[in-house]
Formats: sequence, structure tokens, C-alpha cells
Amino acid sequence: MAALGACGGGGADKGDAHGRGKGDGMGGGAYSKPHSDQVRGLYDAVRHLPRKTVKGTRAHMVKECDPATRKVKHTSRSGSGTRKKTRTWYTTEHYKQCHKVRKGSETYTRVVRTERWCVRLDDVNGKAAKDDLWFRVSPATYSEVRNKDVHARVKFDPRARGC
Repeated sequence: MAALGACGGGGADKGDAHGRGKGDGMGGGAYSKPHSDQVRGLYDAVRHLPRKTVKGTRAHMVKECDPATRKVKHTSRSGSGTRKKTRTWYTTEHYKQCHKVRKGSETYTRVVRTERWCVRLDDVNGKAAKDDLWFRVSPATYSEVRNKDVHARVKFDPRARGC
């Protein structure tokens, strides 16, 4: 049992003498700090970019099937030892052979830019040199920040940097 305890095999020791956990080396211990992408700063401006689409044309493909046949070989064996006998016969199997064929063209709507909601901040994370930085945010965060006064302190989780 002493060998198991020395190698960490004994399951009883889950912390130190003060009741603090040791952690498992995976960042989930008592001393690990949760990572947050949250930014804070002074609200400067907002921007809403609607979804941008264009009409495009492409080939209209249609599935066409033609009847086809193939020869199928069947065998049956009977007997044992040196008296084995194999009987072979063939049948014709009917199936459909399908392929895609171009039949004219079709128009479709292609999305060039997805809808975006952006907020511009000054003094990002308390650094005066970090001004006029855009962050892409959720629609809920956008409407919440938009209702505040200019240069009000705001804090949110951005979806992405830039707009």
C-alpha cells in the first residue's frame, strides 16, 4: 500500500492539510483563474451592417434515370469430397442508371456579407492608447449599449474584433 500512496494511486488524498484542492493539471484546480474575453471601455459609437446579398445564376441540374440491365452469375454447390458438383446459371437484373444532367439555369440569392452589429470603444481595458477599436457583438449587446450615453463605461463579451 505504501507503493500505491507514493505513486498517487491512493484515492483518499484529494487536497492539502488546509482543505485546498490540488487540481488535476487540466486547469480545473482550485487555483486556476477562469479565462474571459470580456472587454470594457468607454462607448464611442455603434454600427449596424445589414445582410448583403446578390443574385447569381447557376446551372440547373436534374436527375435523369435510364432503365438498364446487367447479367448476374449464380452458383450452387452440391456433394462432398471428390463428388462435388457446381451448377452455374445466369439471370438478367433490371435496374435504373441515374446521372445528373444540366437543364437550363436557375437564379439564387448568394449572401456576400452576414448581418453584423458593432460597437466602437475608447480606452479599451483601461488603456488610454487603445482608442477607436471596433468589436462585433450580439444584437442584444448592441441595443443595450446603443441606449447609453456617449463615453459611458460599458463591459461586454465581443463575438470578434473589428467590424
